[in-house]
Amino acid sequence: MIHQLRSGLLGVSLCAFAACTTMGTGTGREEASDHPVTFNWASKDAVSGTMTATLPNHETYTGPFFQITSETRGETLTPLWLGWRRGWYDWGGAFEAPEFAVRYSGRVVANLNGPDGDHMRCRFHLIRPASGMSGGGSGECQEAGGETIEATFPAA
Repeated sequence: MIHQLRSGLLGVSLCAFAACTTMGTGTGREEASDHPVTFNWASKDAVSGTMTATLPNHETYTGPFFQITSETRGETLTPLWLGWRRGWYDWGGAFEAPEFAVRYSGRVVANLNGPDGDHMRCRFHLIRPASGMSGGGSGECQEAGGETIEATFPAA
């Protein structure tokens, strides 16, 4: 019993020391064509990380994602606005950074860079916000041309 406890504590300590990375996948469908889209994500701190979306034509979009929490600072969201109007005014309402953080609290948002300088923005509702992306969720992404992708991330 003591050996198992020590082993468990050692594993947790090593994970904390090594800044463990959690990873996951998701699936999606282009709304207009119903073609499949694959998602991959990785995070070292459970509230931010990198996400990749691969479209049916093998175009890849990659960029940061953030879980909006009560600790989210406005400047943290700066990468979300690249290629889009600040606050995503044209996607379901106009929000300045503080209002955006309140509106999207408990959700994950992402801005992914694609080929030829195109961008894809994403917003997901988490099933278990305390678990971050590992807790699963669903939502949507929008390509620069307006195409929408419905996405689902299973709980780990």
